[in-house]
Amino acid sequence: MKSDALVIIPTYNEKENIEAIIRAAFNQEKVFHVLVVDDNSPDGTATIVEKLQNEFPEKLFIEKRTGKNGLGTAYIHGFKWAIEKKYDYIIEMDADFSHNPNDLIRLYNECENEGADVAIGSRYSVGVNVVNWPMSRVLLSYFASKYVRLITRMPIHDTTAGFVCYKRKVLETIKLDKVKFVGYAFQIEMKYKAWKHKFNIREVSVIFTDRVLGKSKLSKGIIREAVFGVIKMRINGLPK
Repeated sequence: MKSDALVIIPTYNEKENIEAIIRAAFNQEKVFHVLVVDDNSPDGTATIVEKLQNEFPEKLFIEKRTGKNGLGTAYIHGFKWAIEKKYDYIIEMDADFSHNPNDLIRLYNECENEGADVAIGSRYSVGVNVVNWPMSRVLLSYFASKYVRLITRMPIHDTTAGFVCYKRKVLETIKLDKVKFVGYAFQIEMKYKAWKHKFNIREVSVIFTDRVLGKSKLSKGIIREAVFGVIKMRINGLPK
């Protein structure tokens, strides 16, 4: 079954969530294809996906990598795969249901029908739409986005968002091999480069719900990369 839109889901130890999130993506009125990029999960995430491929042979794909190499490199791997397969719309989505699969069509429509080149599922474009996070983490995330906006001058409220739809031409224009960051700063860098190339970036208000199953991958190193990486990015500039 053909589709012009691919949802990329990077995974590491997501056996509790992966089958449910894939089924939810396929349960939409629009046909989406799904690519799982698995970083050699020891919990058997990839095996679950491979079994599901028997049920969804034309819509579900998996790329298995040999090590745990970071969110950014997983997405770059997926982006290159999507470009090669000629998908017109490529969507980043987490495996843990923090991004609601029912919002996939809203991001897609913002690009397909409303003229956006990049559509961001935004937690902060209309108030603060975060559920089940402790207040300390809400404040950290909210002010991190404000900080990035201040430093980079990007007119984006949720600069660290990881629920994003790109038109293929955006990913073809950005030099993916020159993307420097691998953690949450990767999300900032991708938006910054798209903005520098003057692509039309729009925010779509979504509700972010913290994971119920599995463990968060957030670490102090990832936060440090985001905080200091943004300063470096602004001072030194980045190749487009």
